[in-house]
Parts: sequence; structure tokens; C-alpha cells
Amino acid sequence: MKILLASSEIYPFAKTGGLADVAGALPKALKKIGVDVRVIMPKYKGIEEKGFPITYKHYTFSCPISQRAVSGEIVESEYDGIPAYLVEKDEYFYRDYLYSTPDGDYLDNAERFIFFSKSILEAVRLTGWVPDVLHCNDWQTGLVPLFLRGLHKDDPDLAKIGTLFTIHNMGYQGLFWHYDMHLLNLGWEYFTPECLEFYGKINFLKGGIVSSDIINTVSRKYSEEIQTPEFGAGLDGVLRSRKSDLYGIVNGVDYDDWSPDKDAYVPAKFTAETVGLKARDKAALQQAFGLPARPAVPLVASISRLADQKGFDLIADAFEEMMALDMQYILLGTGERKYHELFAALSKKYPKSFAVKIAYDNTLAHLIEAGADIFLMPSRYEPCGLNQIYSLKYGTVPVVRAVGGLEDTIRDDPARPGLATGFKFYDYSAEEMLRALKRALALHRDKDAWLALVKRCMQQDFSWEKSATEYAALYKKALEKHGFR
Repeated sequence: MKILLASSEIYPFAKTGGLADVAGALPKALKKIGVDVRVIMPKYKGIEEKGFPITYKHYTFSCPISQRAVSGEIVESEYDGIPAYLVEKDEYFYRDYLYSTPDGDYLDNAERFIFFSKSILEAVRLTGWVPDVLHCNDWQTGLVPLFLRGLHKDDPDLAKIGTLFTIHNMGYQGLFWHYDMHLLNLGWEYFTPECLEFYGKINFLKGGIVSSDIINTVSRKYSEEIQTPEFGAGLDGVLRSRKSDLYGIVNGVDYDDWSPDKDAYVPAKFTAETVGLKARDKAALQQAFGLPARPAVPLVASISRLADQKGFDLIADAFEEMMALDMQYILLGTGERKYHELFAALSKKYPKSFAVKIAYDNTLAHLIEAGADIFLMPSRYEPCGLNQIYSLKYGTVPVVRAVGGLEDTIRDDPARPGLATGFKFYDYSAEEMLRALKRALALHRDKDAWLALVKRCMQQDFSWEKSATEYAALYKKALEKHGFR
């Protein structure tokens, strides 16, 4: 089976979050099980400078964007043996950031990703490599299935391609004012509640949901949650209408990058049998963040986008009480300015117990996973989450809110403590979060029980092999469904 995976970001070419990790790791796992897979993404500033091979084969094209014919070029590259197509158009993609500056989103994001979506189909025609299934990801490629069914329905090669659309986060839908409709070169009959229209705006994510053959999200629980008003972000009704075509597959983890026994970013590598060496990573982590070296005190950490979605309103509400506990807390991330300012001030107020770095730092992220005792992840919603899975492998016990992928990947049943892999809470409140955190801190004082929990966490396996097999099954479903459309 031939699969073309389309994403606006793919690690190691470019990354802003978990989408890139998934889009980079899944093709490698698919290849291992015999799937012929390639990827396509924009050629952003920095890709060539990173030393990736770039081959020009004169795959030039132009596509209509409103009344203009906009030209671009498809260039070839690869990573870890995976062939990659990169869409070169400096006007749209040679920028310092992928989607937005610190001052807000790029004003031409609709045009940029309409062009990218159209260029994906041009790449198929130019290269002659026609996939059986186009695997699209998030709003930036949500229009591709719609273009296949609209602009290219009479193309004999493109018309037979099945589509899978993966929703990584319902909170980001690609909403643009209706005056951008002319950029799509689709008729106004597509601007309806049954298709692209969403409260008077164009909704790119909705386009993918209504026009794809099969849809999936990145955990089983999240696929159920988004069919409710609480988690559906206004599209719960649309998703319920596609319930029979909606699936959930938990993201895998690339253990070549995230495993304490071979992590190049940490001073002490360890396994479940040598987990005592984790103490050296803890000391290095405390030093890196300027906290006192206190080996016996539980070190709690979070790595996250600093936003309400990630539960930082709960952490802000509970912070004084957290600091009254016998623990240290480390925070790494960037996000909303209010949290930048709040946590910077709190680090000065509690210099021996709390430290923050407002940054994206991959080296520190690895050190945190290796050195912390507890990972705090109190998300309001969480489609899958990766850090709690990384934490399991590093013996850093997760404390999470039981939503989405956090519910699917962490076990916490007080009646069966011998199966637990972390601590969960359900109600979205600072009190419930603190109660779960205090349970973790109390168990930490029992060295034997804590060591047993740490080793159990490290034995969990969320490698991509199982998830890749499930995706391969969905590709077959997409082809079957496409045959009946």
C-alpha cells in the first residue's frame, strides 16, 4: 500500500509541537511493517541550513489562488530513509516562524495553507507517485480531501485516492473570515453549514471532517469526548454525524529519541535495573535550574505550552499551597504572556522551591524527563499527550487529569495499586489536582512502594509498532469507504 502523509510540520525538518513528532515518527514505523510511505510539507526557512539533502527535479507548477496563478516547486529530500517532498514557495514559507510571530498569527495564513493544500495534489501529478491513501493532518491540510472531491473529481488518477484525516487538536480549526472564500476557487455552494461554513466563517478543519473518507483522533477517549459539547469546540454535531467513520489511535513514541538507556542529552543513562542512576540526572537538573541539590525531596516538573488548556490556571490557583508542601517544582515552556509574567515573579518569590525557564529547549526537556520524580500534567483537555508517555519510560511518575489520551495511557485504580502507572484526577479543579499530587508525594515517602511504581512505569510500551498497525488498518478502511462514495 502506498501512503502520502501530508502535514504542516514534520520532525526533524521543522517542529512547533506534538504534530511534528507524530508526523515524523509514524512513517518510520509504517515503513517497518511494509508500507510504502512518503511525506510532504512546506519547505520552511532553516530546513536547508540544517543540512538536509535537497534535490531539484524541475517539478514546477502553478495553481489558482483566487484570480492569480501562483507558482511553486516541489523539491525532494529525505530523513531516516523516508522520502520527503517539500513545497518551495519563499513568499509563503521562508519566514522565521511557521504560523505566527509573538505578536499573533500571520495575516495570510489562509492563503498560505490553501496554496500548500493545492500543492500536495500538484505533487502527486508532477512526480507520478500516486498514493492509495492521502493521510492529512489537522486544519492546515483539511482542505485537501475537499479539493480532491471538488476541483479534481474528474482527474482519473486523483479521483481514486482515499483519504484519512487525523485531528490532533480540536482547539485549532483554521478559522478565517468568509471574504477569503475566493482564494479556494470553489463555488459558494461549499460555504454551507453542511460543508465549510462555521458561524459565518470558513472552517478548514470542518472541511477535512466532512469530506474525508475516514477520520481519526490521537486517542480513543478523545474520539469519544469530541462528540460532546464540552470537548467538541462547536463541531460535536458534525462529528456525531460521522460517528461510524471516526476512530481513535493512541500516538506512539519514538524510543530511539526518548529512552533513558540511550539518551544523549542526559549525564547518566539508566534502565529499570539501574534506576538508581536517575539520582545523578536529578542533581544535574536541579543545578541546571538553580535549585538546591536536595536528593530526598520530590522534584515535580512540567514541560508544556503555558496556556489555560494545559491546566495552568489550576496550577496558578494552587501554587501557594504547592509551595507549602515539601517538594520542588520545575517548569519549562512558552505560551501566554500572563503566565510568563506570573511564573517569572513566583520564581523570585520561591527561589529554593521553584524555577522556570520560558523557552523551548529540547536538551532541557530530556533532562527534565530523566531527572524529575513526578510529572504534573493537569490539562483541561488533552487529545493524546506525549510527555506523560515519555515520563513513563524515564520512571518519572505522571500526575494527570483523566481526559483524552491521559485517561487512555495512565492507570490509577486505588483498588488495584499493583497495576498503577500514575495518579489521576477527574474534576477540573485546583483542589482535585492537589489531592492527586499529595497522593503521589505521600507514596514517594515509601521508598519500596515508590521504586516498584517507577519500575512498573518504565515497563510500559507505547512504541509506534502497535499504532502503525492500527493506522494501516484505517488506510484499508479509507480505501473501502472511498470505493462506495
